[in-house]
Amino acid sequence: MREFLDLGAMLLFAAGAVAALRLLHRLTAVRGEPLLAAPFLSGNTPDEHALSRFHARWYALTLLFLAFDVEMLFMYPWAVVVAEVGTAAVVEMFVFLGLLMCGVVYAWREGALRWA
Repeated sequence: MREFLDLGAMLLFAAGAVAALRLLHRLTAVRGEPLLAAPFLSGNTPDEHALSRFHARWYALTLLFLAFDVEMLFMYPWAVVVAEVGTAAVVEMFVFLGLLMCGVVYAWREGALRWA
């Protein structure tokens, strides 16, 4: 009988939580009223929509940036332990940098770094 009381208490708690969340949503929901201010872009009105698409060449450049960002993410902890680990850590980092350089050469060959 105790198990059923525990189950009933959990069901009541779950139903109360759902009801409280629905009430909170009703109290804080965004109303369908018109905006009183326009988007702000350095004092000018924007020329295009905020969800507009970018040219495909920017995606390759973004991936290249992320590769170098991840490189720094790995190099900071490596710099802390390189003295303790020794030559193996230096070899591993040069292998990692070589793989990243292959990515840069590929992006360069595909024209991701051309601006025109």
